[in-house]
Amino acid sequence: MKLYRHSFNSMGCPCEIGVYGNSSQTALTAMTEAADEVHRLDRKYSHFRKSSHITRLQLQAAKPGGAMVDDETSALLNYAATQFELSGGLFDITAGCLSRLWHTRATLPSLRSLDKARQYTGWAKLRWQQPRLELPEGMRLELGGVVKEYAADRAALILVRRGLHSAFVELGGDIHVTGPHPDGSPWNMGIRDPDHRQNAAGFALAGIPVFSGGLATSGDYERGSLINGRRYGHIINPITGWPVDGLQSVSVHAPSCLLAGSISTLAMLMGTMSGLAMLDESGLAWLARSADGVSCSGSSGDQRSSDRHPLSSAQMQQQQAAMPIDNRPCPPNRSTSAPRTPPPAWQKPA
Repeated sequence: MKLYRHSFNSMGCPCEIGVYGNSSQTALTAMTEAADEVHRLDRKYSHFRKSSHITRLQLQAAKPGGAMVDDETSALLNYAATQFELSGGLFDITAGCLSRLWHTRATLPSLRSLDKARQYTGWAKLRWQQPRLELPEGMRLELGGVVKEYAADRAALILVRRGLHSAFVELGGDIHVTGPHPDGSPWNMGIRDPDHRQNAAGFALAGIPVFSGGLATSGDYERGSLINGRRYGHIINPITGWPVDGLQSVSVHAPSCLLAGSISTLAMLMGTMSGLAMLDESGLAWLARSADGVSCSGSSGDQRSSDRHPLSSAQMQQQQAAMPIDNRPCPPNRSTSAPRTPPPAWQKPA
């Protein structure tokens, strides 16, 4: 079998799909279909398109009587509601006004503008009774923390349904691997080193062998604003209204990219000590980099206890159960005897 690759741009980032196939036509057809799914979700949920579904939905939902929501968006809203509850309000898709306020700023926002944006933030301020959504006028939903990861999982599912079990989907660093190489070996995925973000060589913080599942990275170094010599990232704490401060990046390996992205973002929001404690108890493999350049990691076998975070093992299962039904982990590749879900070994590149 030959490895075929397809590169494209979507969701504001470079993307790539790789599949092993017996023919170029089969591979190209599958990769095109998977890429089309990513483009579809970008068009539907982009906040930068005035004609997008999410833009029109928000306008309608702010009117008397609210708006009727389609099944796919309903599933994402239900997932977001679960994340909000389990995170103690830290994972909140209603923080769109705060995100807009901090987007590419040259000066710090005033306390008055922060307070105003926070008035439009808070899941408890909207009414969601499926399929009807009602938003306070001025509230903006921010689905950036779920849609790209969801798209990676959806694209991977299309490849599996096409019978391509040795493949990967990578959307701007968020990855879903459907299964290992045909010989049973893992894909070697790299995590970008925040300290070398402007280096053309693309130095990696670590090399990660991944047999299957999702790999997502959240960080404060790709997007944000430089104000008075200090960098402020794009991940905003919806409670304080300020960008997160503490961890520079967090990468998580999970059964799906959506779950991996939710956990990595939550770790960033929780801060260094609580975030690392949560990652330790999550039962997932992870790699974190602190603001002072210290890296640490844990494997799926690491179950050290802590009472400093809101997620228990039962709640982790609840998170997975809340995922949209068509976004559950892809079935494993039964054509190989390779292990299905081995913990990644976080390896420093040579």
